[in-house]
Amino acid sequence: MVAPGLRLGAERLFEMPAVLERLSRSNSTSQAFAEVLRLPKQQLRKLLYPLHEVERFLAPDRRQDLHLRIFDPSPEDIARADKVFTATEGNRIDYVSSAVRIDHAPDLFRPEVCFIGRSNVGKSSLIKALFSLAPEVEVRVSKKPGHTKKMNFFKVGKHFTVVDMPGYGYRAPEDFVDMVETYLKERRNLKRTFLLVDSVVGIQKTDNIAIEMCEEFALPYVIVLTKIDKSSKGHLLKQVLQIQKFVNTKTQGCFPQLFPVSAVTFSGIHLLRCFIASVTGNLD
Repeated sequence: MVAPGLRLGAERLFEMPAVLERLSRSNSTSQAFAEVLRLPKQQLRKLLYPLHEVERFLAPDRRQDLHLRIFDPSPEDIARADKVFTATEGNRIDYVSSAVRIDHAPDLFRPEVCFIGRSNVGKSSLIKALFSLAPEVEVRVSKKPGHTKKMNFFKVGKHFTVVDMPGYGYRAPEDFVDMVETYLKERRNLKRTFLLVDSVVGIQKTDNIAIEMCEEFALPYVIVLTKIDKSSKGHLLKQVLQIQKFVNTKTQGCFPQLFPVSAVTFSGIHLLRCFIASVTGNLD
């Protein structure tokens, strides 16, 4: 159980250092996240809510263009999600198996989320960052684009399954479209598709393949902006505004809020864990 009185909105919590300190000492908070909560206020906000940092550079009349707080959990919610991603004896986080066809995929009845993106978008690096609280889980990361050739399945305790999909574009598997299209169309326990877009270059023509599949199959999906540590604040703001406009005007099934992340600085990683825990029914 969480300590009473700690379930406050994110902005209100930042104005109450004593409450943050109580949360960092709560038994419901992992040691790793307790250390995060002791960071200076501005550093903490940048780590947990990177879109809020982008908002600071917008004129007030432009802030309504961004959907910043549709999903705006408190640090207490994020602490609960971090525990879901923490490997313990009672919460095993493991690689399950790989498959090149849907009929070879493991029969896992728990909720499932998948990650899809262009080759070299940083997909495996992001999944490795999400699993950083389970260091024994091996997520292979290569400097060469197109390293992932199969669908890789990872179980997160009894909570849900994470699927690392092959990248599209450069060095994509020859049967990529058939493999991924069949999975997206037929996987009944798929709760959310996370479409990764490189924040340095924005949405590319090849990204439209995945977007069109999600839209055609009426799948709920989310755009995650990777590598935000490689963009200047001005460039990141430009990309966020362009991609947000695309989401607002060109999509039907995409979640309105963008999720910027860095697998290097871990900015946005805690928030993304929390969103995954939420859409799989683990924050109820």
